[in-house]
Amino acid sequence: MAISPSGVERTFGPDELIVSKTDLKGAITYANQVFCRVSGYTEEELLGRPHSLIRHPDMPRAVFKLLWDELAAGREVFAYVLNLAADGAHYWVLAHVTPTQRAGRVIGYHSNRRLPDRRAIRRATDLYSALLTEERAVPDRHTGLTRSWALLEATLAEQRTTYPELVWSWTGEGVAA
Repeated sequence: MAISPSGVERTFGPDELIVSKTDLKGAITYANQVFCRVSGYTEEELLGRPHSLIRHPDMPRAVFKLLWDELAAGREVFAYVLNLAADGAHYWVLAHVTPTQRAGRVIGYHSNRRLPDRRAIRRATDLYSALLTEERAVPDRHTGLTRSWALLEATLAEQRTTYPELVWSWTGEGVAA
């Protein structure tokens, strides 16, 4: 059963971190109590489920393509993500996702999410709205993703920046070390 967004925004404290771990396919293997509380799911409901369980329908697929491409290349990713809670509420996070390695092999992924700056959410919303318009302009999901990805690449090229630089410029914090 698909959960419909309610339009209600949920938040969490600036000193709190949402933490999760997944296997290579994105199935949740660990969820901290902040993740459970904010998402509205129990630990039992989260474990073994795909992390996409909390994917909000207004989150552009091009951003997830970027995330998975970066992780596949062994790089960490920072991204603003709009999530959907079990009750339909939404919540924004600044996600930091890293590959988890053991004996030189990637065995899964670790994500820490913190409360994003409101200015950054406004900037992300503007970009994500444009990406979604491209994705939804055609009925074919593959073509929609291709169009959205092309817009994201063009936006980055026009601004002469990379996605990580763009993410950090939205908060005024500069590029992450």
